[in-house]
Amino acid sequence: MKQILYRLFEHQYLGRDEARQILQNITEGKYNDSQIASLITVFLMRSISVEELTGFREALLEMRVPIDLSEYRPIDIVGTGGDGKNTFNISTTSCFVVAGAGYPVVKHGNAGATSISGASNVMEQHGVKFTTNIDQLRRSLDDSGIAYLHAPLFNPALKAVAPVRKMLGVRSFFNMLGPLVNPVIPTYQLLGVYNLPLLRLYNYTYQESGTRFAVVHSLDGFDEISLTSEFKVATSDKEKLYTPEMLGFKRYTEDDLYGGSTVEEVALIFDAVLENRATEAQKNCVIVNSAFAIQVICPEKTIETCIDEARESLESGKALQSLKRFLAINQS
Repeated sequence: MKQILYRLFEHQYLGRDEARQILQNITEGKYNDSQIASLITVFLMRSISVEELTGFREALLEMRVPIDLSEYRPIDIVGTGGDGKNTFNISTTSCFVVAGAGYPVVKHGNAGATSISGASNVMEQHGVKFTTNIDQLRRSLDDSGIAYLHAPLFNPALKAVAPVRKMLGVRSFFNMLGPLVNPVIPTYQLLGVYNLPLLRLYNYTYQESGTRFAVVHSLDGFDEISLTSEFKVATSDKEKLYTPEMLGFKRYTEDDLYGGSTVEEVALIFDAVLENRATEAQKNCVIVNSAFAIQVICPEKTIETCIDEARESLESGKALQSLKRFLAINQS
């Protein structure tokens, strides 16, 4: 690792196979925490290349616990994290809205490394017990429309680096990898990223993978559609700039989406949205992200139609029923 770090400090890049081997070595415990922290720091100081990202991704997918839920043709809705905005769990909440609208969701998530609360923190706050049991995951999908995969259970490399990531508390290339290594390799994905270079990097990577996708970024730095500024949506065939007003929404402030200072506070907002008693900003932010997820699955539908579907799922109580059924199966 010492020689690799020297090369990286001299602004050299890793090859695809080299990146794959490094991730395998991390999983096998061949590097100490300081070396892993140094590796993470390199990719804070410069952009990751397509070859490096692809090599890291291939290693994680090769080492994953395999699980086949392809018959559901599910979607995953996820953000890279690392935007420093400390919002509530918008992507996770949107997953239940989309499930309530009738679309299968397989959410791949983790505990927060750079924020107060990741998706797994909110799930644990609700008493969810994580599992790799395929029968339980299928039952969860059949009854509630959603299954949850806690990333470290399905990928030993993510478990191996979790303490270092938590200790550093900064975004890393593992934030970038998380959305790409859902072990079921979902048919559809809506991904939020924290800057435009990443939007284009993921756009290229997804086109190579065959996943039907949309990558979204709010221009004021949110890794989701925040309705606080203009936002870009990139798909396999186009890249479009939207304003909140174009879609009939008000423009909100960063404070309107603040998640709180504890996991408990974040979980309360999650509940409030799904119970249709949240603030207008919280509710509409979830609706618009859910709508673009639905459009990934149904590109023939206008975004206005998808917004209506998402709103109906939330306001009719279908999203809340999806959560209740999910908890009945996945709580201990």
